[in-house]
Amino acid sequence: MSLFNLFKHTDSAPPDQASYKQRADKAGLLVNDELEKALEECKQKVARIAKECRLKNRRFRDHEFDLESDRERCLHGLSTEVSYTPSDVQRVTQIFENPQFFIDGADSNDIVQGAIGNCWFVSALATMSTCEGLVEKFCVARDEEIGVYGFVFFRDASWVTVIIDDFLYTHIPKFEELSYAEQQLYHHSKERYNESARRDGKGLYFAKSGTQGETWVPLIEKAYAKLHGCYAALSGGEECEAIEDLTGGVSTFIPTNDIFDTDKFWTEELLKANVNRLFGCAYQTLNGTRSGNYSAKISGLVGNHSYSVLKAVEHNGKRFVIIRNPWGESEWTGPWSDGSKEWTKEWLDALPALGHVFGDDGQFVMEYKDFLQCWDQIDRTRLFDSSWAMSSQWLHVTARPLPCAWTYGDVSFTFSIPKASPAVIVLSQLDDRFFAEISGRCHWTFDFMLYKKGEKDYIAQSSTSRIYARSVNLEVDSLEPGDYVVHGYYYSKVANWDQRILSRVLSERAKSQSVASNFHSEAEASNLPMPLDILAGQDLSELEKKALVMAKTKKAEEEAAAKAKEAEEEEKRQKEAEEAKKKEETTTTVHHEDGSVTTTTTVTEKVVVTVTKKSATGEVVETKEETTTNTPVTNEAQEKEEETEEEDADPKRDVVPVSEDDSIFLGLRVYTHDYEEPVVISGQLRHEMEVSAALALN
Repeated sequence: MSLFNLFKHTDSAPPDQASYKQRADKAGLLVNDELEKALEECKQKVARIAKECRLKNRRFRDHEFDLESDRERCLHGLSTEVSYTPSDVQRVTQIFENPQFFIDGADSNDIVQGAIGNCWFVSALATMSTCEGLVEKFCVARDEEIGVYGFVFFRDASWVTVIIDDFLYTHIPKFEELSYAEQQLYHHSKERYNESARRDGKGLYFAKSGTQGETWVPLIEKAYAKLHGCYAALSGGEECEAIEDLTGGVSTFIPTNDIFDTDKFWTEELLKANVNRLFGCAYQTLNGTRSGNYSAKISGLVGNHSYSVLKAVEHNGKRFVIIRNPWGESEWTGPWSDGSKEWTKEWLDALPALGHVFGDDGQFVMEYKDFLQCWDQIDRTRLFDSSWAMSSQWLHVTARPLPCAWTYGDVSFTFSIPKASPAVIVLSQLDDRFFAEISGRCHWTFDFMLYKKGEKDYIAQSSTSRIYARSVNLEVDSLEPGDYVVHGYYYSKVANWDQRILSRVLSERAKSQSVASNFHSEAEASNLPMPLDILAGQDLSELEKKALVMAKTKKAEEEAAAKAKEAEEEEKRQKEAEEAKKKEETTTTVHHEDGSVTTTTTVTEKVVVTVTKKSATGEVVETKEETTTNTPVTNEAQEKEEETEEEDADPKRDVVPVSEDDSIFLGLRVYTHDYEEPVVISGQLRHEMEVSAALALN
């Protein structure tokens, strides 16, 4: 049975469920206008809470994310993989004598990672802090006396407001919880202990600022934890995803060894760092099998760890990249590292131009050639200004469980552009960080092809996708007015990698075996990929119509052949019946007085029926005559006949339960320049596998 028999229908056209129109509230959203609405909403919420708290003479306590009363949920959620053990919860005003949200604005040196493995998020904060005013923008409103803070984040396709109180986790216990020996260190003085150990932020459990008394870093980390359900949800991620959440930008993964023209990348990409794009960098952990050193570093740099690109500077004929480790320590030890031999007197004078000072603060300088050799992956996030508008459309896509063909053609999106415009097209899955533990065992990877509707040649393919990334995108300098089709392709990883690998092997085997004249294509339909030239320039609704016509034609041909064969058999039966009518068999048995028996058989035109009687001479006679009999039609047979008569020419579709492991929510976002007419998007699903699979066989 097909795994894509999801809908039943009786029309020759595809059912309505195959194609989905865009929601009206998701078309043509002005990037800055939507942000301004979210900012205003956040400010109003903070002001209302502050007013209510003052009337009650209370500080604000966030019952939705109460670190003190709901500790386990706020720390771990449903996660059992990590365990955090802060000793206490304190308000900001208890931790700092004179707390200030910002001290001289946000700065990359303000940020120090805490107990959680969220270097990707902390590094994103460091990167953004180099772009003047950017951090301040999403830290929207606050009343520090009442202890209420408002932030905005971009999630999936819209801005989300998050309100928190000022409670924070610390790893310094209360004085009464100390052992006798520990209390003795403070001369059994609770006041001395509180002043020296529990004040000034030294005891913060998670992220903190490197500037004494500054609070924006731990508070925005808390708001981000609330957005995703708990602190544990922030463990592990990609810096570019955090930057997207904080800015509403779109990130592109760039493998360093894929850069064709490094000079062009320098001038057109890196030199624009922190202008309209942000950069991060990392490299894969080194293999320690040969060396036995599984924590090996590249000149002091750590693998699988996110670093921030603060700026790119060309000075005295050399190209430099200024980078920061979010740990606030552990720097590059290669050429141009702090205190290295390259820093002659002449070059020491260049430090102000580079914006760098020596010190173990996590910031360091690399020459561009070393930058390219050291890092194997670069993340670039493009930021949008007020000239851009966004339209989006989301679909719940039921995938074919592994093993299955590696192919396009399971989902498509169409969109119309009213006027010529540059465009950024993003295919993404939902951010499931909040509910990752219940979102199935699959991790998804995808890309897409962009076509002008009705044309065979594709315009472009999406950029390189990091495996299991949240999104993939394509930037086009200019799209002409008209209709476009996006064909997405995805595959999943489950707990058993063998199923995923098997999928590819089965696809290649099916393609190879198809050379045989007697290749059983129907049996291998689920393993054969859909040729791109079939998909080109058409959305899945159009392809479904063709597939249904093919299926209907094939069924009609099969029915015609069956009728012809039945007619031939009926003709043969009629001939045999005519021959049988000429024959009648009568058997007469005579019992003689002497005990002997005589049997005589006579052929007549009747069905044999036995008749026993005595003749006038006393002889017993048995006669068998052939007669016509009517066989009644049973109720079951009659119902079957009626069902056959009412059956539609199209193939039937069976509803199949959908496993969470086999489904994904996919969304297409299209960014274009702001025009009065918005981009309109619709989505289509390849919902009938047995029908649509026929396209792959022709």
